[in-house]
Amino acid sequence: MSLIIAIPKTTTPDEARVAASPETVRKLAELGCEIKIEAGAGINAAVTDDMFKEADAIIVKSAEDACKDASIILSVQPPAEDEIPFLSRNALLICQMNPYHNAPLIKKLSDSGVTVFAMELVPRISRAQAMDVLSSQANLAGYKAILDATEHFPRALPMMMTAAGTISPAKVFIMGAGVAGLQAIATAKRLGAVVSATDVRPAAKEQVASLGGTFIAVEDEEFKEAETAGGYAREMSADYKKKQALLIESHIAKQDIVITTALIPGRKAPELVTEAMVKSMKPGSVIVDLAVEQGGNVALSKAGKIIETHGVKIIGHRNVPSRLAASASALYAKNLFNLLKLMIRDGKLEIDWDDEIIKNIALTRDGTTLQPQFTPEEAAPVKKAPVKKKSATVKKEDSHD
Repeated sequence: MSLIIAIPKTTTPDEARVAASPETVRKLAELGCEIKIEAGAGINAAVTDDMFKEADAIIVKSAEDACKDASIILSVQPPAEDEIPFLSRNALLICQMNPYHNAPLIKKLSDSGVTVFAMELVPRISRAQAMDVLSSQANLAGYKAILDATEHFPRALPMMMTAAGTISPAKVFIMGAGVAGLQAIATAKRLGAVVSATDVRPAAKEQVASLGGTFIAVEDEEFKEAETAGGYAREMSADYKKKQALLIESHIAKQDIVITTALIPGRKAPELVTEAMVKSMKPGSVIVDLAVEQGGNVALSKAGKIIETHGVKIIGHRNVPSRLAASASALYAKNLFNLLKLMIRDGKLEIDWDDEIIKNIALTRDGTTLQPQFTPEEAAPVKKAPVKKKSATVKKEDSHD
């Protein structure tokens, strides 16, 4: 019997991506898999059912039909609670689980016997780069952030010299030079803007310069130690934040477009742009907050909203990669396929539980939650008020000590 892989349609609001492409379906079929895809799963990502059929997928009517008897379920977002019964016991669910915010759902999946792999937890090691969902999707988000900004910016980005006069290039400031930030720098430069960027990681300085940007940061001793072993930004001290804020405050007042991208895994996004900074910007300026769904880098940003305040537009789109659903789906599907190649041998699922990648992404197995940091916190026991002893003859087992 072939290994069945299910691709249900995503029902999460603001989500247009799909967890497969015709290319990956074809390659999975070559590995001996049978791929069942819910009808219409790819339509919002410009992939029709006929395109999937031509790649040897089987189109079924519902998510329940797709997941029935499936050994592997590939999804962009985690399932809704009412979809958990569709998943077979011992099935492997691979998706973006958002584990820091979905502990109760992880527990329910674990209790149902579902094995869960979270794609956000792929380690940043060289052999896992082709599986790194955060990078593939952030790259597109950085690109789209610049396009979203230019849509609302009332002036041109490049310098333009005409008989009527010269238009000065726009000044674009990128806050956070990770994958999204670096792509935003590259995109803004291609459009002719003057670009500067900041980041707390020392390695970012050279990366920003390589793309033609100017690096802005307080480069003290704390700055030199501001990167974790995993390549993420470490949260900085209050003293450093104060010094950096003063530098940024003077710089941001001169900018036309600001893109904020700073995230800390499992934590609220740090506030980088205060209301005072927004007020200091010129009328017509634009800010795009890519961290808005995790609390936001901008004091006034609102998730899912474009607001205008103090003459500045602040863009807080949700799920920015999904706004480029066709490209984002193609990359995400390839990330998934590269992971599956580690586990599928001769049409059978063979998971090496000692593999470093598997250890990082596995959340549940055999009804057990493997990573305690994603376990729901148990309610603290209610302390009973002490009862005064009526006499010295009260037994120890009857006391409330």
